[in-house]
Amino acid sequence: MRLDKFICKSTELNRTEASVFLQNRQVTIDNEIFTNGAVQVHENNVVALEDMTLTLRPFRYLLMHKPASTLCSNVDEKYPSIFNFINVNKKSELHVVGRLDADTTGLVLMTDDGSWTYKIITPGAQCEKVYRVYLRDELTVDAVIKLEKGVMLQGLDEPTLPAKIEILSANEVLLTITQGKFHQVKRMFRAVGNRVRRLHREKIGQVSLDVELGEWRYLTDIEINSFY
Repeated sequence: MRLDKFICKSTELNRTEASVFLQNRQVTIDNEIFTNGAVQVHENNVVALEDMTLTLRPFRYLLMHKPASTLCSNVDEKYPSIFNFINVNKKSELHVVGRLDADTTGLVLMTDDGSWTYKIITPGAQCEKVYRVYLRDELTVDAVIKLEKGVMLQGLDEPTLPAKIEILSANEVLLTITQGKFHQVKRMFRAVGNRVRRLHREKIGQVSLDVELGEWRYLTDIEINSFY
């Protein structure tokens, strides 16, 4: 973690205020003065501000049921930010772990722990995401075979990783994937000649959606640790 970010996450200072202390040579790492906020702080380092040892605030891990016509962004744009639904201190420090499109509903994870996020979104993690997909047309057997094998998406050089398909009804399926490419679910069904009418994420890894639309909660320790 950057030194200036470490200071902000262990005090009530903002980035500008932290820079002033750095420039005034009032910050040390392991008793050595540092003035560059970009210096990396590691777990075994001791950071002090004016001789007061700093301790990071505990990381936060949240789950939310995202409504349609909202953005997985920290600011309002064309649609309102989902962070308008979150009532916590310093929510600007939170980020979304795997964004959903504005018209997509369902499970969203939020945290201020970048290392935890990486464990979920890195391709090597093979973290499963389950989507309930409402389709324009009935999904054919041939389309299921292609999706489960992997399909080519426009602009990519390799097919998608194999998906899992569970048919719920003529136009409704559960799709499980381990990737998170841009608009991937919609593009996958487009590649087999279909269209997604509505999309809803139900599960990420071992964490399932269990709150009402627009509501949120903190993750349990078991849920947090399930991604390690």
